[in-house]
Amino acid sequence: MIDFYLFKKYTPLLLLFVLVSCGETDWRENFKEKEKTPFGNYIIYNEGKTLFKNQKITLLKENVYDYLLFDNDAEDSTIVRNYICIKYNQYKHTDDGINELLNFVKKGNNVFLAFNHFKDTLKTRLDFTTNNLDENAITVSSLKKLKGNFYFNHPKIDSSAFHFDRNIRRNYFLQYDNRKTSVLGTIEVGGEKVPNFIKIHHGKGAFYLHTQPVAFTNYFLLNNKESYVENVFSYLPDGNILWDPFIKSSKYSDKKEDNTSIFKFFLAHPTLTWFLFVSLIGLLLFMLFNARRKQRPVPVIEPLKNSTVAFTQTIANLYLKEEDHKNLVDKKISYFLEKVRTNYLLDTSNLNTDFIEKLALKSGNELQRTKYLVNTIITLHKKQECSEEELVVFYKMIKNFFKK
Repeated sequence: MIDFYLFKKYTPLLLLFVLVSCGETDWRENFKEKEKTPFGNYIIYNEGKTLFKNQKITLLKENVYDYLLFDNDAEDSTIVRNYICIKYNQYKHTDDGINELLNFVKKGNNVFLAFNHFKDTLKTRLDFTTNNLDENAITVSSLKKLKGNFYFNHPKIDSSAFHFDRNIRRNYFLQYDNRKTSVLGTIEVGGEKVPNFIKIHHGKGAFYLHTQPVAFTNYFLLNNKESYVENVFSYLPDGNILWDPFIKSSKYSDKKEDNTSIFKFFLAHPTLTWFLFVSLIGLLLFMLFNARRKQRPVPVIEPLKNSTVAFTQTIANLYLKEEDHKNLVDKKISYFLEKVRTNYLLDTSNLNTDFIEKLALKSGNELQRTKYLVNTIITLHKKQECSEEELVVFYKMIKNFFKK
């Protein structure tokens, strides 16, 4: 039986301590025994000896599976023990751990579990299902709006409602085996009372299951809901207490499960599950349409420009200003021969008859005209001096020659 006398006595002091110790209040649900935040389990964890008067309390420092695996009192049927765990979900209970708890209860012990989410393994073994209408409410603001009224079914307990003003999900037991299950408490959902606290007989003992672990946190224990907690725990038979703060995962379980991964969190909420699937499909489509090898565009490399002609023209213009006609004639000859090599691909090293015939043919000029131009080039090249008139005539001959 629970004694709340000391708890009530020190409630104002605890409330002051919590308020002073927190700069900015953290309203997230953490259910940690060392947390003094509103939805931590600091009070109920540290007031265990007061809550369970004259009952030996063992705070587990290892996973329950590891503890029960080497339990020295397992075969002592005279010792009745009550295992208590109050958390958001059952993620640190492996399948092996659940089997150990089932054997633990079967021998005449009891288990109290308060979770928002029970593992499918436990649901299957004890033959019950749950329904959570507020499963998608995960933010502080959305949870704050959730209120609820709790009731007890025991004739000796006040049948009036226990009103909880926030963070109360419409989470309840949907199906169960009436032959071995007793409804101990209910929650009001849509004007109807549905079970949120049940007792399932198993072997010589029983499982006590509750779907609102938040009711046992600091916030409600400091807001006059200690009587509700007292009534809940009053159902447990007298016996030693095994309090599980979920400190560690199992070291010895063959089926260790890591439900803390980000993917497990996404899959626990339908909206986030759809977001994950759509993102994966989009990624696959992106990879599919971009799987072919992409080659960078090959840069266009411009061929080197032949600047000989431009250079020759520039030099010729310089000589024109200096009135050095002979040099200008030589530069124009070089210009002419370079253009012949570039345009007609002819060898200009030997200006013979064969060269004249090929040049006339490729340039489209008359043979006689071509022969006259080539002979003029040979003559001017041999001269030591040239007049301006000879330069002008030669320039016109070259210009007219390339007009063809």
